[in-house]
Amino acid sequence: MDLGLKDKVAMVIGASRGLGKAIASTLAGEGCNLAICARGEGPLLETAAELEEKNIDVLAAALDVTESDTADRFVAQTVEKFGRIDILINNVGGNRRKPFAETTDADWDEILDLNFGSHVRFSRAAIPELRKRGGAILFVSSVFGREAGGPGLSIYNTTKSALISLSKIMAQELGPEGIRVNSIAPGSIRFPGGSWDRRCKEDPEGMARFAEENFAIRRFGTAEEIGDVAAFLVSERASLITGACLNVDGGQSRSLI
Repeated sequence: MDLGLKDKVAMVIGASRGLGKAIASTLAGEGCNLAICARGEGPLLETAAELEEKNIDVLAAALDVTESDTADRFVAQTVEKFGRIDILINNVGGNRRKPFAETTDADWDEILDLNFGSHVRFSRAAIPELRKRGGAILFVSSVFGREAGGPGLSIYNTTKSALISLSKIMAQELGPEGIRVNSIAPGSIRFPGGSWDRRCKEDPEGMARFAEENFAIRRFGTAEEIGDVAAFLVSERASLITGACLNVDGGQSRSLI
């Protein structure tokens, strides 16, 4: 299926590894030019070189998304290079696992700003460009944004739920201007260097049991599978989908909504 993404311009925030890299790679395979960013310059430049092998143009910027002016600067750089923005993928995030009673204001401030505040800033910065032609914004949330993630995940759960809520309201506000806004809720995804990959290597038998007990398809998901869904949702093939949160979890989630 041709997704109609050739020569579009997509910004992918947090694209040097894992889900962000897979999403960027899928978009590049569809002919989408890319503006990518991440904190670590080395891995980011390696990713950019891989993407350029797909015969598309890439802007790569090493930056800290928690700095207040980063979003505006990166949007300006993207427009300067490509002349437009059609797609924004908000992917960056992290975690600080501990019992709620032991969390500090600093814990909440740091992860709220990384997982939620940065997404807000990049979205606000990109909207004026997206308004010119219409486009799509996608937030990468989590299965634990849709349902309880368990003890120790109060900060993570809260921030991922907030992204789903934000995308729903933005979809209502921006739909009349031709901008679709959605979120995806990946489940436990295994990719090189990720936490699930490490656990699978440390305890293959235990993780095999975990997969059998928690996934309808009896295996972990891959980053490439997340990339395929993301590319579809930001394409015109998904033109009727906005304000939605799509589970991409191999049947891991248990929520009915």
